[in-house]
Amino acid sequence: MVDPLAVVEMTTASRALMTLLVVGIVVAVRYGARRWRRRDGAAERSAATVALSAGVTLTTAAGIVAVVLLWDLIGPLQRSYRSLGLEDLAGRLLLSVVILAATYALTGFVGRVIGEFTGKRSTISEHQREIVYRLTQVTLYTLALLVVVGLFTRNLGSLLVGAGFLGIVVGMAARQTLGAVLAGFVLMFSRPFEIGDWVEIGDREGIVTDITIVTTRIQTFDGEYVMLPNDEVSGQPIINRTRKGRLRIEVEVGVDYDNDPERAAEIARDAVRGLDEVLQVPTPQVVGKRFGDSAIVLGVRVWIDNPSARRMWRARTAVIEAVTDAYGAEGIKIPFPQRELMGRTEEGGFAIAGGDRPEPAPTPDGGGSGDADD
Repeated sequence: MVDPLAVVEMTTASRALMTLLVVGIVVAVRYGARRWRRRDGAAERSAATVALSAGVTLTTAAGIVAVVLLWDLIGPLQRSYRSLGLEDLAGRLLLSVVILAATYALTGFVGRVIGEFTGKRSTISEHQREIVYRLTQVTLYTLALLVVVGLFTRNLGSLLVGAGFLGIVVGMAARQTLGAVLAGFVLMFSRPFEIGDWVEIGDREGIVTDITIVTTRIQTFDGEYVMLPNDEVSGQPIINRTRKGRLRIEVEVGVDYDNDPERAAEIARDAVRGLDEVLQVPTPQVVGKRFGDSAIVLGVRVWIDNPSARRMWRARTAVIEAVTDAYGAEGIKIPFPQRELMGRTEEGGFAIAGGDRPEPAPTPDGGGSGDADD
């Protein structure tokens, strides 16, 4: 005689094995698709990748449907949809898992679609694509959570009102963080800088390594990583030295007053024209800056492309060496700072610092004004 309980146990074991097989297939498909994307990086935004994402999404959905059919859960799911009684709690929990899993699969597919349609547009940066994807992901998960919450409560309106009041309280308590978040959105869409740019923000200077919703991270030239809140970044002057693809560098040099400044400027201009570290278009220029204490100050202006700190310092060093050698060959003196020290005497005259007391002026008869009669 066959034991009914044994039949039930065998049936349950078979369903469990089939469920494990379905889950294994879904996991294998997703893992294989991920490996293919990593291996074929050039096709990251190709139509084949979008088709692959669609296939992965359909496989995941088919696996969910297969599990539902294996366990004969269509009836409980229908009852959970019609009635919210506690007797169908298991069905509602399963339906919640199905909704969240489907949302997870859908967000991956939407991310690939966004990458495909925005990847060919030069006006949209990688960071803007990322923020669009994140906003879409948050929207989908929010809708899914609202549906899940609606499965467990009848009065969804009151719950939303309570969540709204809670959001106000949290917003007031975390207004600085929310300000940084809003500033992060402004920075991401206004694009004053992008990852990899050489920027100066306030008194901080370095390379932008990451831009998040809350902070901007830069690496200084001393090797330090600095995290700046986005509200502080948006509230300070931002200098982007990389955006235009080239940068002008100016090196000041002093020329002795005995030399002709026009000739000195021509010699400096000829000296830097042949340097490999600087661009020849725009052409280097030498301009008069000011009258210094010991010299006429000239500004040697050159341009470099693909600006970076290393290229800037190489160009400055090359310009200094070239101008120094050219002035030395032409006999143009770069003077040292000079100072003339003088002091005031008690009678109101001047005396050279460190010198002897001035001799008295001679009288008409040849004697000193302060000499006594013999």
